[in-house]
Amino acid sequence: MDFIRQAFSENWVAPLGPNVNGFEKDLESFLGNNSSVAALSSGTAALHLSLILAGVQAGDEVICQSMTFSASANPIVYQGATPVFVDSENHSWNLSPELLETAIRDRISKGKKPKAVIAVHLYGMPFHYNAIKKICTDYEILLIEDAAEALGSTYHGRKCGTLGDFSILSFNGNKIITTSGGGALRTSDQKLKDKAVFLATQARDNEVHYQHSEIGYNYRMSNIVAGIGRGQMKVLNDRVEARRKNFEYYREQLSDVDGIEFLDEPEGCLSNRWLSCILTKSYEMREKIRLKLLSSNIESRPLWKPMHLQPVFEKAPQYISGMTEDLFNRGLCLPSGSNLSRQNLDSVIEKIKF
Repeated sequence: MDFIRQAFSENWVAPLGPNVNGFEKDLESFLGNNSSVAALSSGTAALHLSLILAGVQAGDEVICQSMTFSASANPIVYQGATPVFVDSENHSWNLSPELLETAIRDRISKGKKPKAVIAVHLYGMPFHYNAIKKICTDYEILLIEDAAEALGSTYHGRKCGTLGDFSILSFNGNKIITTSGGGALRTSDQKLKDKAVFLATQARDNEVHYQHSEIGYNYRMSNIVAGIGRGQMKVLNDRVEARRKNFEYYREQLSDVDGIEFLDEPEGCLSNRWLSCILTKSYEMREKIRLKLLSSNIESRPLWKPMHLQPVFEKAPQYISGMTEDLFNRGLCLPSGSNLSRQNLDSVIEKIKF
């Protein structure tokens, strides 16, 4: 509230101002690794600008992890490009390096070398960065890191949000910290950050009159929203700790329930456990738990429905093993808010057990 009050008192009610600059600096300081950050209106906007900066144009192809929210794939279509969906591996539920290389080789054999790869840290769990980055390097393809769900997660000591050629963050209302709506694009190149800000502010040329030599967008974060973000950065570590405690308590209390599994962190990975997810032994068991919780007004949700199963993407090229479909059929996201009390958690656990 102090940051917001200051914005009003100084009349900075605009998509620029001290909070915007300050929030970017806060994120750069938190992420480290020579980060340059542009604060934007959403994570989707950040991903769209990443594709533009990566040179993706109409007719190109972009590989995208199938197990994700639609916002990871939609900006590919904004550019007139075609998404190519690749299935997951079972250690992190994220992009399979083996299938990724298979897909790249096959697209190249068809004369369609992908322009970029979008890999996602699903539910805050880091993807297999070393293997995926090596493949992208070997085939000279840019890696776009979708860290929308992973602020506060780390991969072998490196902060998620710093691993891609371009990285995107989200501060939507359901994320680990929120600005109500907002996102950010991170690069290690100040010139690319400046270009992102230029495109995000309608690409106005440096003239005394309004002149535009490129198509721009209204994607900049407002000073009011950025004020919320500055306050949220002060409690980010607390939020990560709370989410991880939720997960550990669920695992401790449900470990004796036959047919329920939890995803372990791969070696060297630390997940912010944005959402606490379980994997049941069958679709029927998942639905029994979900409906029982719902009957007590407790919301739970299936894991993301894979993009290759979505009607809007049914004709897109896909390299599928069946892993994501199995996860969708058997997986469930439990209540995971940072403000859940022990009593709240026990209510969920009691319904699952009995």
